[in-house]
This record gives sequence, structure tokens and C-alpha cells, in this order.
Amino acid sequence: MSAEVRPPSSSARAVATERLAGLATPAGALGRLGELAVWVAATQDQVPPAPLENVRAVIFAGDHGVTKPTTIQDGVTKPTTIQPGVSAYPREITGAMVHTFLLGRAGVSVLAAQHGVPVRVLDLGVDADLDVPAEVTAFKIRKGSGRIDVEDALTTDETLRAIAGGEAIAAEEIAAGAQLLISGDMGIGNTTPSAALVAASLGLPAQEVTGLGTGVDEVAHAHKVQVVQAALDRAGDRVADPVDTLTALGSADLAASAGFMAAAARAGVPVLLDGVISVAAGLMADRLAPGAAAWFAAGHRSTEPALALALDKLGLEPVLDLGMRLGEGSGAMAAVPIVRSAALLLRDVALLADLLPDDA
Repeated sequence: MSAEVRPPSSSARAVATERLAGLATPAGALGRLGELAVWVAATQDQVPPAPLENVRAVIFAGDHGVTKPTTIQDGVTKPTTIQPGVSAYPREITGAMVHTFLLGRAGVSVLAAQHGVPVRVLDLGVDADLDVPAEVTAFKIRKGSGRIDVEDALTTDETLRAIAGGEAIAAEEIAAGAQLLISGDMGIGNTTPSAALVAASLGLPAQEVTGLGTGVDEVAHAHKVQVVQAALDRAGDRVADPVDTLTALGSADLAASAGFMAAAARAGVPVLLDGVISVAAGLMADRLAPGAAAWFAAGHRSTEPALALALDKLGLEPVLDLGMRLGEGSGAMAAVPIVRSAALLLRDVALLADLLPDDA
């Protein structure tokens, strides 16, 4: 999709590393906070780094065909109540949660309010006509995605439009002054295409990447593994191309999130990743824009197995490990004050050389 993304400043990283070593703290005493501070300075190409005052979050919402109970007979998909779904919750929750975000009453909304982070929610593929302000549906691609085990999630044109929509959204947030971006998610069933995207990108079988999502039982989990594996088998060699991968296995909201992160990296604006949906989109962003991962930090480690595998591929270590699996961008939002603190420590802690007498 594009030339390789330029990395964060190596010269600023070197100066920041030197400054970190010179702080009036024991060597290595700041641990991961020090590493985060150096990363922030490198992304800003500035030492000491500026305070991260303008953090902005966007939630990409969409429904997923895998949540519809179906059976397959002679290659024809028919409605049924026999096969279990892939989620513990009905798909109608997606639209209801979009309204909840707009009211500022979701989990991520509460955290964002504490940290002064504006949250924007966008309907990319909710399977309903929502009664919401026009700006919420301005980038909508379609109502729901295809059921990935038997059909493509999107058409190629829809995938490209979703990616372009994500790029446009990133441009708007950057124009509003974003120093750090968060990509949140909302979509019942979205851990299933996310697992498929991670498996396809890493060349792994469904069994290794498919988790419990919203908390399904053993029967539903076994079915979920079958759905992901069937989707991978159906996609075949098409997964070698990132656009084809998103077309076959993704969704409008995931494709838009990938475009959003890729555009942020190209523009030199860092992204704080959330859980498995966000990380799966981040993995796709790095495929769309090679080198984008250097602009990402992992906000937290969720309980989904695909997340740990994808983070290892991206070379990222999570800031938090709280056993969270809410999604929405909530894990990343919980990590915001830590990333902010890291930057301030590198900026404001005294240098040891300034505390010692000249002849010391």
C-alpha cells in the first residue's frame, strides 16, 4: 500500500537514553517507565519530550457475520438455532453501545473523562440504522460484515474505502493536535475476525489464536475455533496480501482501524494499542505500511491468546497486565497516565550532574 514508514528519531532516542542514564535516580530504577519515556522522546524527535497533553481516542464500531447462528448444508448458508454463536452476547449490543459511548457512560468513557481524553465513536459497519448524529455514520461502509467462514467479510472496494476512511479519520485527529492516538473497538463477535487476521498474518492454526472473547463456554469456543479455521482455509493463499486478508477475514471497522494506525505512523504520530482487536488491526497496519509498528506502544495485555502472539511479532511489551478484556480502548486508556508520567519523568527529574559540585 505504501513505502516503508520512517522510524522514530534515532538521534532523539540516543539523546533520550543518555539523559535517562543521567537522571538523579539509580541506574535502571525507572524500569519500563524509562523505556516508555525514551520511546515518547523518539516519536516526538525532542529531548526532553513535551508533555502528552493532547491524547485522542477513536472507537471503530461494526457488526460481524459470524455472530449470526447458521448451519452449512451443501455449501448453502441457512439460518438456524442449532449451531452455537461465537459470542456470549447478542449482536444488538453493538448499536446499543454506540449510543452508550455518545452518552459518555461506557467503561472507556469513564476512564477517558478522568484523563481528559476526548472519545469519538464511528459506525463503520453496525448492522442497523442508528439514530445518531450524522458525523457518527460519515464513514459507514455497510451493515455488518460477511460471515468469514463461508464468504468474504467485504468486497475489495469496501476494504479500500474502509482503509481510506481510517486514514481520513487519523488526518482529522492529527489536525486537531493529537500527540498520541488510541484506536478503540466495539462489535459483538469481533474477536473472531481478529483471531483470523492474527492467524493469517503469523501463519498459525486457529487453535493457537482463538480465545473466549466475551466469555463463551467450551461448546461455543470449539465452534469459534472451527469458524476461524474454516475462514483461514477458505482464504488460502490470499492472506499473503494485506488488502486481500482484510477483505477475506476482516470487517469494515477492522480495516478502518488498520488504515487509521497506518496513517498515524506515516504522519509520525504514535498510537497506544488496546486489546486483541486493536492489536490485530495494528498488525495489519504494519503490513499495509511496513515499519508502522515502531510508532506503536502496547497499552495492556488482555486474556486473548492472539494478543500475546501478535505483540511478540510487533516487538511490543504491554504497559499494563490487569486481566482486562473489555475492549473499547479501555486498556489503552488505563495506560495513558503511565505513558504521560514516563514523559514527565524524563522531562522534569533533575540531572545528577546538576546536583553535584563542580569538582565532584
